[in-house]
Amino acid sequence: MAAARARGNRMDKRAAARYPYAMSSPELATLLLPFASGALRLPETGRALFLRAEPAAELAALGGRLLCVQGFRPTFAALEAAGFAAAPEASGEGYDLALVLLSKHKAAALGDLADALGRLAPGGLLVAAGRGDTGAQAILKKLRAACGEAAELSKNHCRVAWLRSAETLPPELAAWTADAAPRAVAATGAVAAPGAFGWDKIDAGSRLLAESLDARIKGRVADFGAGWGYLGREILARCPNVRSLDLIEADHAALEAAKRNVAPREGVALDFLWRDAAADRLGPYAWIVSNPPFHAGKGGDPEIGRAFIRAARRALAPRGRLLMVANRHLPYEATLTQAFRAVRVLAEASGFKVIEAET
Repeated sequence: MAAARARGNRMDKRAAARYPYAMSSPELATLLLPFASGALRLPETGRALFLRAEPAAELAALGGRLLCVQGFRPTFAALEAAGFAAAPEASGEGYDLALVLLSKHKAAALGDLADALGRLAPGGLLVAAGRGDTGAQAILKKLRAACGEAAELSKNHCRVAWLRSAETLPPELAAWTADAAPRAVAATGAVAAPGAFGWDKIDAGSRLLAESLDARIKGRVADFGAGWGYLGREILARCPNVRSLDLIEADHAALEAAKRNVAPREGVALDFLWRDAAADRLGPYAWIVSNPPFHAGKGGDPEIGRAFIRAARRALAPRGRLLMVANRHLPYEATLTQAFRAVRVLAEASGFKVIEAET
């Protein structure tokens, strides 16, 4: 066991070196607290499921009996680099253990709990943890109300609860599953699942960027951080000279929604790529359009946007161009001027700026 834990730690360090924003979280440490304290023991037989999984050396003892479900591509890659079996979606039933890291979005978190409980064998163990400042206490209260009393611990400003599944699933789970399913986005005709960026409305930044799309955008084009496909739809509608369009998105669920939302246009090769735009080798493209993310967990991290800028420069062909939008206060200009030959602001409104950069 000690040797396995040491190998796990080395694997985690290698993964963290390549995937810096997929590192171990306080929620993960709290999820594992019942096992570390001796209140629970990892099962020696049977299968285990881990929703919204992160690499953890402590779980190496489960070996091939553990399926790690992770739809965020960098963390998925970190799991694989650490030697875990990973998939972007859950599958199978009859699990003896289900671990859940709670989404900060209430509907998505309850949907995960319903999914985990539905996949457990009767008497199987559910363990779920989340941050206190993103609503974990209220979510776990709903879990207790539906399933009965659960044991709980708190640490790291997080809370963990665990209970055994019953023979009959509580009726509340059907509503939780329905609430977590993709739904209409405003009046767009598109759908997205709760928790995805812009799942209930078109954000002002993306709308401003869409207004800057025109016939100059041509040839082989990519949308870095495509989300559920809003900008992809707008590129196809506003840019008649596009010959191919790659929608690149790290969130698997958002990309699956994009496949439903972005209809192909005659004469345009359309592709949907589950990739980490900030790290994976892509291109070469004539144009890249992007509304890069800048949140990591609860807080903002401009380095993610800078990574997108540097990745766009690597993926652009000579004389290629990046067209991006960002919050007006974000300090991207220095990175842009270092990476690109020419940089100009095309538009500013509603606290956002649209920037065009040429290689």
